[in-house]
Amino acid sequence: MAQIKAVFFDQDGVIIDTERDGHRVSFNMTFKEFGFTDEWSIEYYHELLQIAGGKERMKHHAQTKGFSKPIAAEELDQLVKDMHKRKTALFVELIETGKLPLRPGIHRFMKEAMEAGLKVAVCTTSNEQAAKAITEKILSDIKFELVLAGDVVKNKKPDPEIYNLALSKLGLKPEEVMVVEDSKNGLKASKAAGIQTIVTYNGYTENEDIEAGDVIVSCLGDPDGEKAKMRKGGIPNFDGIVHVKDVVALFSK
Repeated sequence: MAQIKAVFFDQDGVIIDTERDGHRVSFNMTFKEFGFTDEWSIEYYHELLQIAGGKERMKHHAQTKGFSKPIAAEELDQLVKDMHKRKTALFVELIETGKLPLRPGIHRFMKEAMEAGLKVAVCTTSNEQAAKAITEKILSDIKFELVLAGDVVKNKKPDPEIYNLALSKLGLKPEEVMVVEDSKNGLKASKAAGIQTIVTYNGYTENEDIEAGDVIVSCLGDPDGEKAKMRKGGIPNFDGIVHVKDVVALFSK
């Protein structure tokens, strides 16, 4: 097995637990601003998360349940674009005002990766503006070699296109990289690209089929904060903290 040279992070649910209290809330605020009474519940949004991409979720909602006001078919695409643009602005505002904290251990793990000489990258289908708000402001002390976001690829996860693009741009082989993901679709994408994967599940994804993950934990863990619970993985003497050196040793065997 080749030596690990880089770590690729998904964003939503991995770096920040954004889905329930970030994206969902921003969607609902947007619907209200646009004159709709639609409100996506926590349970319903979990269903929608099986569809990759915010614009795609709105289209699915329009075509299956229908919005509270009728929308002409020829107007749907533009309306979805307009609403998604506003939703992104509201979401970025939530991030920048500190209402969505980093997940336990993520900042420490990124720092450890940098100190170990690993390249750090973000591969997300979330909007580029949101990705920049996180990588350039909240995580401004982390050196990111690459941030791939939004519509940079045609096919969204579970398609491996975004991970294949990252490998190509950084000149790396799949066996030289590890990925941190949180969901079934993200895991399918990373594994289809041939990359070993740590899954840090959350409230939305803990009951999904994520058993193909090489290491499965509740979070990455912090020495002075929340500790990780390990569901799967061969990290020796695990103490509730997922350290880069331990995972590199495991994945480089």
